[in-house]
Amino acid sequence: MRGKSVLSAALMAVSLVVVVPSQSSAAPATFTHPGVLVSKPQLDFVRAKVNAGAQPWRGAYDQMLAHPFASLSRVPKPRAVVECGSYSNPNYGCTDEREDALAAYTLSLAWYVTRDDRYAAKAIEIMDAWSATIRDHTNTNAPLQTAWAGSSWPRAAEIIKHVYGNWPNSGRFATMLRDVYLPEVVNGRPATNGNWELSMMEATIGISVFLEDRAVYDKAVSIFRTRVPAYVYLTTDGALPRTPPGSGIDTRDEIISYWQGQSTFVNGLSQETCRDFTHTGYGLAAAAHIAETARHQGQDLWGEVGERLRHAYGLHAKYQLGVEPVPSWLCGGSFKQALGPTTEVAFNALHTRLGIAMTNTQALTERQRPAGTDRLFIGWETLTHAANPS
Repeated sequence: MRGKSVLSAALMAVSLVVVVPSQSSAAPATFTHPGVLVSKPQLDFVRAKVNAGAQPWRGAYDQMLAHPFASLSRVPKPRAVVECGSYSNPNYGCTDEREDALAAYTLSLAWYVTRDDRYAAKAIEIMDAWSATIRDHTNTNAPLQTAWAGSSWPRAAEIIKHVYGNWPNSGRFATMLRDVYLPEVVNGRPATNGNWELSMMEATIGISVFLEDRAVYDKAVSIFRTRVPAYVYLTTDGALPRTPPGSGIDTRDEIISYWQGQSTFVNGLSQETCRDFTHTGYGLAAAAHIAETARHQGQDLWGEVGERLRHAYGLHAKYQLGVEPVPSWLCGGSFKQALGPTTEVAFNALHTRLGIAMTNTQALTERQRPAGTDRLFIGWETLTHAANPS
């Protein structure tokens, strides 16, 4: 399996030479740490609020600390090869990997708030177990599985390496991210449903920050800049939505099929809206996470995608809340499932920091607090991002 990783890494290196962002170089001259999804000023804000017993942060923290992901008796379950088929069938290590990665992040947050070294030690134990073991991801869901776990690992690693500091095997963990995770996600998947490629780019940009790899960072941003406009429609796009470059989706019929049979397009509609709101939530959350990470690195992607995400969350929140009935022209007059705990990061960025009114998104966000975890790649975002001005 090492041979595959080495070959993939070689191919990745070649691709990085030829892919140049359409808008000037994105990567910072000096990376900011911790800087994957959460920053030190944000974490300091959270710690102060929790220790003061302020809400909703204290309630969100208590919810997190009571979760199995925060358990000091957790035993990691690493595998050399994680095999994930469609919808994780077969599931050989898929759930274990995702949940161990989220647990490492959860424990790192618990350490930051409490300064109880047992939480940091447990996070390190989990990350060390996986970095000593995993060699590959296989089967049809390998890119998405790698993306989900690869989004959580750097969040934890950033906090432990750059704030806690006592992590002898951090170099081995970095090698794992570069050799096992990055080759599976860095080149994207333009013809897939958009939540795949956005999650892949979330993992890519997070890994690039931890590795301080400017070329990989630039590639993630380059793909992000074309994928978000191909995922969320605005009327300014024209009569039809944009398509992902390299997808081969060119004709009107192909576009409508790709948009789950939807032929009427309005501001905020997602490529996966009529599939279900849950997968739409995955895509929107990943996009928000990327923009937030870039912000910590000194780049304003929120300014580029904020209008799309504002409309996307507003549209879906409106129908999930039942403010209006779903019209017959939209997804046959009904929607499946729910957005999940995905709104806090975008709502904080657009409403708290930029002052944009988001009535329906605010109502849904506040109704869902404290937002927990989807057990895939999202965790504790009321704690980290509710009304966080940093």
